[in-house]
Amino acid sequence: MEKQKQKPSKPIKEILWFSLFSTSIKLLLLPSYRSTDFEVHRNWLATTHSLPLSHWYSDTTSQWTLDYPPFFAYFELFLSFIAAQIDPAIVNLHEGLNYKADSVIYFQRITVIVSDLILHYAIYRITRNLDSTKRRLIWILVIWSPALLIVDHMHFQYNGFLLGFLLISISALIEGRDLMGGFFFAVLLCFKHLFAVAAPVYFVYLLRHYCRGGLFKGFGRLLLMGLAVVVVFVAAFWPFVYHNQMLQVIHRMFPFGRGLCHAFWAPNFWVFYIMADKLLAFFLRRMGFNVQRPAGSFTSGLVGDSSPFAVLPQITPLVTFIMVLLAISPCLFKAWKNPQPRKVARWITYAYSCGFLFGWHVHEKATLHFLIPLAINAVDSINDARHYFLLSIVSCYSLFPLLFETREYPIKVTLLLLHCVLMWFGFSSYFSGETTTNSNKHLQKKNYEDISDKGKLGVGVGVGWLCKSYLLGLVAVEIWGQFLHTLFFGNKLPFLPLMLVSVYSALGIMYSWIWQLKWIILSS
Repeated sequence: MEKQKQKPSKPIKEILWFSLFSTSIKLLLLPSYRSTDFEVHRNWLATTHSLPLSHWYSDTTSQWTLDYPPFFAYFELFLSFIAAQIDPAIVNLHEGLNYKADSVIYFQRITVIVSDLILHYAIYRITRNLDSTKRRLIWILVIWSPALLIVDHMHFQYNGFLLGFLLISISALIEGRDLMGGFFFAVLLCFKHLFAVAAPVYFVYLLRHYCRGGLFKGFGRLLLMGLAVVVVFVAAFWPFVYHNQMLQVIHRMFPFGRGLCHAFWAPNFWVFYIMADKLLAFFLRRMGFNVQRPAGSFTSGLVGDSSPFAVLPQITPLVTFIMVLLAISPCLFKAWKNPQPRKVARWITYAYSCGFLFGWHVHEKATLHFLIPLAINAVDSINDARHYFLLSIVSCYSLFPLLFETREYPIKVTLLLLHCVLMWFGFSSYFSGETTTNSNKHLQKKNYEDISDKGKLGVGVGVGWLCKSYLLGLVAVEIWGQFLHTLFFGNKLPFLPLMLVSVYSALGIMYSWIWQLKWIILSS
């Protein structure tokens, strides 16, 4: 009885230690690289604080216009009241343009650190009933994620608390609390609509798992779930409907005039498509064909650009939407046929992988959408651990170009190397002979994730020669970009190192997508 009483409090004490250590690292990173996202969010603070709600999504004082859903705008409004007390210039719409004082930088960084508490609570909630070793491993992968540190606490964004809402939603679904899971997913969509990629998975799963029990009971639950979602969306969007601003809000949220790729090519399928088009155009010109050079740009982040190809068919947002939906369809079929709570986290993660690989104007930072939730299942089997080990390294490395200043180079390399060491020893220890008994218990429960590796659960997290070769290639790409390119080419071909990072990282991301797809198809 005494042990049972003490058990619930122990995870809380442990995660507080993890959170404090993480916060200490984040505080040390306060003076690091300052991206344009600081000005983006500072302008959103000023927009929501200085203008009436009816002008939030139509103001063009700055080029960095508000383009997130209303809940995020309300979040910025809340922060703006605090910012105004610290330094009124932060929320001055006109005089505050490009304001770079330490007050705004430190304020914004600290707000990210504080908002991360939602992520820490979410990962505690989803792991609180696991054994201590498994729980700590997942915390290391999420709370100490170098990719999240690079994106949120160096480059600067607010992904942490948004991923927290996602994990709270997933944890509710795993627990069978479908109404709560659907509610928090709706809340997440009203903060950042790019998470909507997983909406088909949620819809099919909730329809089959929650809305069951006969015609009347099922229809009643469907109405209840619909009511919960409608309440969330009304709370978010009704003020803008009232002010006849919905069309402007939608226009800002879905700027399809942007190019197929972001400023730095995200490591996805379209990298190979673009490269194929350029190579075909090059060889056709050499053969004497009159192939016109496209006038537009693939890579600008501002509205008004097209995505031109010289040889291959043009890609439109509709094409990418269809491709994403087709890629997601295997897990939709599985969710319809046999909606199991223990699999829902993998289906949602796979959906975000599909969105990243085949979506329109994908940001490289969107790897976090599938990397963080995938950590939930990273210690389910040795194969999952090996897959996550590779994916985590590739995802983090693909973010390196975000921090291009020399002084940040040792930091990002150190963060990745420390993460590799922690993963290697953590996974190896968990899957060593000391935990063979626990592993055998998993196997007895039909551990379908690890069917091909049942006899290897006591051997650590050793990776095969193909994975080792790929990781060595990653090192070679980095050495070329940092040292050899300038030595051989000087100032010529400045795009080549970035292109190599994107293309080579895309190979690893594609492998991860195929691995997840195979798992979904073969799982019962």
